Amino acid sequence: MQVSSTYRYAKISPFKVREVTRAIQGLPVSAALDLVAFSPKKAAGFISKTLKSAVANAENNANLRVDGLVVKEATVGEGPTMKRMMPRARGSGSRILKRSSHIRIILTDEIEIKTRDKKKGQKKKSKKTSERKKGEPKHGEKSETKSEANTEKSETANEEVKTKAKK
Repeated sequence: MQVSSTYRYAKISPFKVREVTRAIQGLPVSAALDLVAFSPKKAAGFISKTLKSAVANAENNANLRVDGLVVKEATVGEGPTMKRMMPRARGSGSRILKRSSHIRIILTDEIEIKTRDKKKGQKKKSKKTSERKKGEPKHGEKSETKSEANTEKSETANEEVKTKAKK
């Protein structure tokens, strides 16, 4: 079952918030809360509030256990932009855009909780087997370069020409 929570009109640029939301996607709720708690960014406070709200919704409204919840999706949309003026040189003015954002977090209990250690181990194993193809040397063995192969071919061709000339 999916449970969501939305923080609307947060007074921070969506670009700054997306950096933190990308980090928590796919993590279990406990790991996501830890990551957000120790993040030095201002956006982490907004995301922490939203995440805690989503957990409370899951407990109270959907009767779900917090242990099995995973952050399925954490998206940030653009909210309204306030336009302000700032005086500049020679009596002119320039615009200041004060951006806001809408933070939406969706939690689910349908996804299996995978730790990052398992993911890294699987990637390393698959890379080693796919990198080396048949006929290629293993790590540490020397392989023939194209220039070496070409010089060997030219030497054999020169020997054939010499034998033909002798006959």
